[in-house]
Amino acid sequence: MRPLVIVNPRSGGRARDPGSRYWADLRAVLERRLGPTDVAFTGHAGHAIDLARQAAGAGRELVIAVGGDGTLHEVANGVLAAGTGAAVGYIGHGTGGDFRRTLGIHHRLDAYVAAIADGRHRRIDVGKVRYRTPGGMIEERWFINILSAGMGGLVDRYVAETTKAFGAKAAYLWASTRALATCRRARVRCGTTLGGSREERRVDTFLIAVCNGRYFGGGMHVAPMAAPDDGRFEVISIDAQSKLAFPGAMNRIYGGQHVGATGVAHFGCDTLAMDLEDERARTVFLLDVDGESLGGLPIEVTLVPKALTIRAPPPPS
Repeated sequence: MRPLVIVNPRSGGRARDPGSRYWADLRAVLERRLGPTDVAFTGHAGHAIDLARQAAGAGRELVIAVGGDGTLHEVANGVLAAGTGAAVGYIGHGTGGDFRRTLGIHHRLDAYVAAIADGRHRRIDVGKVRYRTPGGMIEERWFINILSAGMGGLVDRYVAETTKAFGAKAAYLWASTRALATCRRARVRCGTTLGGSREERRVDTFLIAVCNGRYFGGGMHVAPMAAPDDGRFEVISIDAQSKLAFPGAMNRIYGGQHVGATGVAHFGCDTLAMDLEDERARTVFLLDVDGESLGGLPIEVTLVPKALTIRAPPPPS
């Protein structure tokens, strides 16, 4: 069957009509290398999950996400839910592009298309998380890059509530400023395993990230040691003396200079159970899952090794 190309027409901070010449030209570039494709456009949050699940379930061997990290997250969830072993391709068209950095794909259309058309199948680990929705329900979701709790999830919520009339970057800046004003430092209880060894930890933190990939937040190098196929998560906790000091701590992440600094904790795991000890922080200590705002703590996370096939360059030797 033909590959299905799932396009988020609102990605990149600019909505383009599905019938526009822009998407037709992009499809033509892809088909010159890949042959004929079918195309579906998303219409709402979660739509790419349904489209990808149906495509993989119908026997398509390749499903391609065109959009940001959130679109890739949804397509991966749909393919994993189908359980057929279909491969995922990616053409980055968002404002972040964090997971493609870990995969070693340059942010150019020809590089994305080459990674898909060359047919190199890379098996990567995924995380499966049980979490609490804003309505109090317990649900499950897969993630391929990074799950974080704390400041990042609060920013996600405020971005969703902020008008995009002045562009995505302006919305993100305003949401970040608002989140800094309302976030709380919290004590988090973590129960982990790694290779069968169990540990219990308590960390004081503004943000804690469970990393399969290396980057989040539009290029922050939060976990330089992470690899998406090594059978472990890298957990990074960022603390600071105050809210005013927290942005400075976050700025060091862009260069990966935070690891080992005061207030930064790092440990590995393959399962994690995490909850708050400070109930006052529960309403603002929220989840960011591959850039998507999903809910809050408590969570249970399990690593599933090499569960997803993605077309990407091979890892460095």
